[in-house]
Amino acid sequence: MKIAGFTIIKNAIHNDYPIVEAIQSILPVVDEMVVLIGDCIDETRQLIESMGDSKIKIFDSVWDPNLRSGGVVLAVETDKAFRLVSPDADWAFYIQGDEVVPESSHAAIKEACRKYKDDKRVEGLLFKYLHFYGTYDYVGDSRKWYDHEVRIIRNDKKITAYRDAQGFRVGTRKLNVKPANAWVYHYGWVKSPAQMKRKMKDAAKYWLSDDKDLNEFMSSTDVFDFNEFDSLKKFTGQHPAVMRSRVEKQTWKVNLDISKKRFSLKNKFLYFIEKLTGVRLFTFKNYKKI
Repeated sequence: MKIAGFTIIKNAIHNDYPIVEAIQSILPVVDEMVVLIGDCIDETRQLIESMGDSKIKIFDSVWDPNLRSGGVVLAVETDKAFRLVSPDADWAFYIQGDEVVPESSHAAIKEACRKYKDDKRVEGLLFKYLHFYGTYDYVGDSRKWYDHEVRIIRNDKKITAYRDAQGFRVGTRKLNVKPANAWVYHYGWVKSPAQMKRKMKDAAKYWLSDDKDLNEFMSSTDVFDFNEFDSLKKFTGQHPAVMRSRVEKQTWKVNLDISKKRFSLKNKFLYFIEKLTGVRLFTFKNYKKI
């Protein structure tokens, strides 16, 4: 059985993406690691080269500046990276530049890949998610944050990234998936208020196709207000080993009152039901469990 990893990245240093940690977190699971690097303004390529791991295969790409709506350029680049995965791989493990897989999940991932390798009905493996916010001490616990997503797909090039590459489809059809019984920790919202806003402004040109909307956002304050949340809770677990140095180096403080909940009446009711039963009702699922 062969598992290939793949990812895309652009301006990792400028935007403080934990791309090295993301790659390191799945290297023990994969046999090769495709890294597709966009046209950067920083030394992202040198950063990846400095990792010095023989599994890593670096490729270069130029992001289409005309793709300015809904983050579709991320899907285009993800599809490019997937096509670079070796044809003899059974599975392809996608990791985004701000996602990290805890080492405690490695055994379960390998077991799921072995278990479903020859079951061609299974097109992907579903991961559980934790989304960190503001600092490494808080996680989102509302319906705003997706709680599952597909991160391992069969090496079938009919599968493509969907919308902004949050998940995958075959055409418009959702993938048939089984649980990986594993976690992904998402750190995309953990930055200083200034760094967070800088990343958002850098990404805005791939999301806002209207020049007026883009210019308005670019002229907004240079500091992000982390108090714009609906519901958070304290993180009481351990961060992945590859993240611990980064966690220890955190220099900013964000004071968040997590006792406050900001819900509509409908979402307040659904939040209560989820916490009571563990079931998330009426949520969008970008996959089909079989």
